[in-house]
Amino acid sequence: MVNNEYSGIILKSIGGFYYVETAGSVYECKARGAFRKKGFKPVAGDRVKITVPESGYCTIDEIYERKNSLIRPPLANIDKLIIVVSTCSPQPNLLVIDKMTAAAVNKGIEPVIVITKCDLSSADKLREIYSLSGIKTIEFSSADNRGLEEVRDVLNSGVCAFTGNSGVGKSTLLNALLPELQLDTGEISQKLGRGRHTTRCVELYKFGDGFVADTPGFSTVDLERYEVIEKDELQYAFPEFDKYLGECKFVSCSHVCEKGCAVVEAVKKGEISRSRHDSFVAMYNEVKDLKKW
Repeated sequence: MVNNEYSGIILKSIGGFYYVETAGSVYECKARGAFRKKGFKPVAGDRVKITVPESGYCTIDEIYERKNSLIRPPLANIDKLIIVVSTCSPQPNLLVIDKMTAAAVNKGIEPVIVITKCDLSSADKLREIYSLSGIKTIEFSSADNRGLEEVRDVLNSGVCAFTGNSGVGKSTLLNALLPELQLDTGEISQKLGRGRHTTRCVELYKFGDGFVADTPGFSTVDLERYEVIEKDELQYAFPEFDKYLGECKFVSCSHVCEKGCAVVEAVKKGEISRSRHDSFVAMYNEVKDLKKW
C-alpha cells in the first residue's frame, strides 16, 4: 500500500472530520488520537501534514507551529481580522469593537474595520473615532456596493477573518465578495434588536491568493472570557498610544488618569480619541486585579 503525504490548510471541521486543501484537492481527514491526548485540537487555518492512503481515512499527522490563534472564533494563523460594524440596527458597541481590535493587535493580527449600512445612517462618527487610531477603516453600502473594491484590496493574500456582532451584515458583505457562496443572511429581530446567528461554524473560502473566513458572531462575554489581555500588555494593543509610551512622568504609569501621563494629555488635546481611551480604561479596570497564571 502506498501512502502519500501532503502539507495543507484546514478549511473547516464538522463532526470530528477536518477538510484540508492541498495539492489542488480537498481531503476529508480525521485527526490522530495523539492530539486528543495532548488536549490540542486542530482548527480552521491550521497548517498541517496529512497522510492520504490508497484506502481508508486520510489522517492529520502533524500540526505545524501556529503564528497566532483565536479561541473564539476558533481560528489559527490569521493575517487580518476584518471587524464588521453597522451604523445602526444593531447600534455599534464601541467597547466591543475596541476589545476586538486590541485582541487582534495583541496577537500580531492587523485589524481592519468595515462599517456597513452606510446608506441607512452616517458613518462619520465611527470614521472620526478610528481615523486617529491608525486602524484602516472602510465604509461599505450594500445598496450600491460602495467600498467593495476597497475591501477586495485588503483581502489580497493570507488568511483574513470576518467577525462582528450578529445582524451587522457579515454574510451580506461576503455574498457581495463571493456571490457563488450565497450565505444565509439573518433578518433583524425587532424584539431583541439583534440578528439571528446565521453562521454555524468557522469556514475558510478561497479568495485570490489567500482565504477569507466567515465566523459566528461574537459577544462581549466571549471576548471577556477568551481574549483577555494582561494589564501590562494592554497599552501596546492600542496603536495610537505607541508614540506616547515612555513619555509619561512616572515609569509605572497605567495611562488611566495619572498626572503627567502623556497618553491622558494626548486625549485632552484631541490627538487620541476619548472614546478609545474610555475603552482602554474599561478594559484595564477589568484585568488590573487578575493574577498571571
